[in-house]
Amino acid sequence: MFDQLREDIACIHERDPAARSRIEILTCYPGLHAILIHRMAHGLWRRGWYWAGRFTSHLGRLLTGIEIHPGARIGRRVFIDHGFGVVIGETAEIGDDCTIYQGVTLGGTRLYKGEKRHPTLEEGVVVGAGAQILGGFTVGAHARVGSNAVVIKPVPAGATAVGNPARVILPEDQAAPASGEAAAAGHASRPDAPGTARSAASPCQEDIPQSEWAARPLQELLQRGRAEPPAASADGAAPQEDFAPYGVGRTDDDPLVQVLHELINHTAQQDARIQRLCSALEDLGQRIENGQHPLDAERLNRMVE
Repeated sequence: MFDQLREDIACIHERDPAARSRIEILTCYPGLHAILIHRMAHGLWRRGWYWAGRFTSHLGRLLTGIEIHPGARIGRRVFIDHGFGVVIGETAEIGDDCTIYQGVTLGGTRLYKGEKRHPTLEEGVVVGAGAQILGGFTVGAHARVGSNAVVIKPVPAGATAVGNPARVILPEDQAAPASGEAAAAGHASRPDAPGTARSAASPCQEDIPQSEWAARPLQELLQRGRAEPPAASADGAAPQEDFAPYGVGRTDDDPLVQVLHELINHTAQQDARIQRLCSALEDLGQRIENGQHPLDAERLNRMVE
């Protein structure tokens, strides 16, 4: 028991940079308190003392703001950071070394008794703040679930799930191409490879002159590829990709975010053009009312009549 408690305190001290001492973790971390109370409630539940287990977990909910059903199975060195609003269902299973942030729900979508209704998190899974994992499927080892994601299908090991509904990003999508002739041929066949008309930079990151916006349809923007993976370090090591459990961090690998930024810039540029056109018309003696030429209103009235 005490060995397990020391493990829990050590893993929190390692993963939370705000933790300054072990006594602070033992006395001031509701996630740790919720885990300790759940172990007592789960022990009662396994012995068939269902009411006592539910009442113990209810007291833990009142004290910590974290609701864990006594039937849930939680492994070793599980860290519930902040924890307020976390809900873990009866048939949920959490593997060793998982990290769960506040507002997470491990819930079910079916109401039938006696079946697996809640998700299983394998070892090393990180679940970002506000994420909802709903269903009796498995989230693979060392997978990551982004902030506010709604996951309703299995997530492979090592993958990342983001969005609502969540889309799964496999590790192969972010890996650099292998060395050799095949990789060189594949790189040369890409439209943004060096030596072609387009630059080697990612199409989602290229700078678009204002004069080219009118000639670029929205469909072309939506069909742009993903951003290039980060370059390897000088010593040849694989690049480290940061995971933001609070949903704030790198967004250059999300084409939807890039398109939204480009649309916002495009709107601002069009507004500036309209203002310049209105100013030019006013300089020529034309009167502009609320950004509209008066003749347009007259034509509209005649059409209505």
